[in-house]
Order: sequence, then structure tokens, then C-alpha cells
Amino acid sequence: MTPPIRIPFPVVDEVSRHCLQEEEPETVHIEVHLPGPLDEPRLRKAFTEALHRHPRILMREARGPWFRRRYEWELTREPDTEVVTFTPSGPRALQDARTRALAEAPPLSMSPPIRLEAVGLAAGDRAAGAARVGAAAPRRRGRAPQPDPGPDAGTTQGTVLFLTINHTALDGPACLRILATAAELYGGRDNNPAAPPTRPAEPAQEPPDTPTNWSPPARVAQGTPDPSPGNGMLVTELPLPHRPKGSPYTVNDQLMVTTALTIAHWNREHGARPRPLRITMPVDDRPRDTTMPIGNGTRLVEVPFAPGELKAEMPTLLRRTAERTRALKALPRPQLGHGAALLTTPWAPVAARAALTRGLRRAAAPWTSTTLLSNIGRIPYPLDFGEEAGRAHAVWFSAPARMPRGLTVTTASTAGRLHLALRWSRALLSHGDGAHLRDLFEHYLHTTEVTP
Repeated sequence: MTPPIRIPFPVVDEVSRHCLQEEEPETVHIEVHLPGPLDEPRLRKAFTEALHRHPRILMREARGPWFRRRYEWELTREPDTEVVTFTPSGPRALQDARTRALAEAPPLSMSPPIRLEAVGLAAGDRAAGAARVGAAAPRRRGRAPQPDPGPDAGTTQGTVLFLTINHTALDGPACLRILATAAELYGGRDNNPAAPPTRPAEPAQEPPDTPTNWSPPARVAQGTPDPSPGNGMLVTELPLPHRPKGSPYTVNDQLMVTTALTIAHWNREHGARPRPLRITMPVDDRPRDTTMPIGNGTRLVEVPFAPGELKAEMPTLLRRTAERTRALKALPRPQLGHGAALLTTPWAPVAARAALTRGLRRAAAPWTSTTLLSNIGRIPYPLDFGEEAGRAHAVWFSAPARMPRGLTVTTASTAGRLHLALRWSRALLSHGDGAHLRDLFEHYLHTTEVTP
């Protein structure tokens, strides 16, 4: 029998594997809302076939001796475990599924390191679930009104798909590609990606007027920590910010400015001394069709803001941010920088390099960026599961929020709406803190809607 193919861990996977913590699992959560019900056997068959069409996802961590020089992925012919589960509707079904997505990472020892949970949604559950994410504050400008449960509140009206990913192995865009393949196999409808917006290629250049990175950046000020470990999360739906036609900035730049102003406001409220902000931004250059490489494929850049820059007039701040993000995207750079590439060179047994990596990460904690803004942008796939289940009308992502950052902001847009997920370390913030940050984010997002 042919032995399974083995692939050395790429840089991102190895650094993540070195620094795993049980208290705050490295999970990525994707939450897809569909208007109709899904058939259980049919979904299992479609998702399993999608895994085979993207065989790089069928992997597990290979065993090896303590003195091995590398971690390796072992590709498998079939899944080691049932990936798809179904959960009936109930008063806490949505909230419990979100909690599992944050607290329980699929094991690396079993192929594939993902799971898909389909949660049935009754009309009453849909109303309660939507209200839950905004329960800490009344409905404000642009938030959609909540539906009346109606007399059929006990019947299944829709489905929420929770895709939970072990981030040591995979990222959100790669797994969304697999879900799009499953949707096409399930519903028989075209789920090819929409053409990306065309923008002129940017020549590589140094970011203009960039604040220095030699001083430690601001941290998100501590709110009211929860006693329990792990991550908390809040998801909400907002209107997409208006952007005049021909603007020199993108929605991503508006979100970047919104994030910076939100954290600066939060830190002022909590008495933190003004310091430069640095916001990590993933950049993904992969194609979205079936040739998309599966794995951790984004590279990280850091967008800096000096305290005084945030006091500029909004058109000036948006233009400066756009120039900075365009220049950073155009610069060639390893996924995690040159230091990480050196650390993962197999010059010593992996156990020794793991200890060194953890030590350096602790030492470098004061220089870690303030937060991470991951803007998925417009969901490129219809995620159309056919006539009965329908097409996705909301898609949320959330990225891990371990300390020292302690807060991540993830956004995506579907059906003309912005879907925002705030995720935080409970060692830093509580749910009430998250709700206040959500309110600040919505306020500052509106302020970016400048007219010419």
C-alpha cells in the first residue's frame, strides 16, 4: 500500500503550532445564514465530495519522534471522522453553536481539521438570535428590524451553517471556497466566484509619511475582564458605508479608519496615554476559483497611525490611509515577516525551536500590533444551496483574539449589508465592553461617509 503523502508545515502553520494554548484555541469561525432548511444526508454527501475536490484539506498532523526537525501534514484519502453534524432548533441553539466555534478547535490529529455544524432555525429562533447580537443596545440607524415570530414559530424556517476551522492548518477564505463547492454540489447551481473589482496594479513603493515602528504601539485598554478563560464574540449587521463614486479610497480604508478611531476613543475613555496604533491587515492574493490553494494563504501587513493623524479632517485621513494601505499591499513580504521565516528553518529539533519561538513571542509582546482588522470584503460566491435552502443572506467570520492583542475585528459583506464580528479575549473585555465597542464602531463608520 502506498504510504500517505507528507508535506512539511509552512511557516504560518509551524509558528501557530509552536504557540498553541488550550485556554484560547486558534479557531476561525464562519457563520452562514440560509433562508430554508437543508437535507441532512444530501449535505453530508455534498460536503464530503467537496473535500475530495480540494484534497489538500484532507490532512492531519503526522506523528514523529521528539528529535524531528519539522512538523509534517499527512494527506489522507478519506476523512478520519464525520465532519458534518446537525443540531435541532432551540432557544440557545445559535448561541451554543457560536460558543463551540470559539472554545472547541477541531483536533490536528484527525483529518480534516474542520467541522461543519448545521443548526435548524425556527422563526422564533431567528428573531431571538438576531436580537441577541444587538441586545445590549436599542436598534440604531440602519439596523434591520427584527421579524415577528408569527404563529409558525416552532417550524423550521432556515438553517445556520457554522464552519469551525483549526487556524493552525487553514484560514477562512480557503474553507469558504470548499463550502462554495459543497453548495454547488448540493443545489446544482453555479457557485463560481464573481469577478473581483478591477483596479490598476500598484507599483511597489514605500508607504508615504509612515510613523516609525521603533516604539511599542498602543494596547487596547482593559475593560471589565470575565473570570472565565477563552474568547467572547458579538456579531451584528450594519449598512455598508456610502462612498462617493470615484473616491480615492475603498471600503476597506473606511473600515481601517473606523477601527483606528474606535480604539482611540475606547482608550481615551479608559485613561490610556495616547500612543501610535498599529493595525494588522491580512492580504490575500489567491484566486477564488477551484484552483485556489488550500491552507493559510494570507500575508500580514501592519498599518500605522500616529495619534495626531486621527485628528485630521476625514477626507484627509481617508486619503492618507488609502495611500498607506495601497503601498503596503504592493510591497513584497513573507507571510509573517523575515524573522518568522528564519525561526522555522530546520536548524534544530522542532521541540527546541518551539521553546525558542514561544520565548521570543513573549518577549516581543509589547511590539505586537494593537489589533487585527480582517476585511473579507464582498463574499465572492453566491453560496446558493438550491431552491429549498436558498442563497446565503448573511455571512460572518471571526478571527482568534488571543492576548496581547485581545481584540480582532472581522468584516464581510453579503446582499448589500456589512456583517461585523468583534471577538475578544475574556482576559481583556466582557460582553458589555464588546457591545460598547460595537456602538463606537457603528458611529465612526457613519463618520467616514463623507461627501465630495
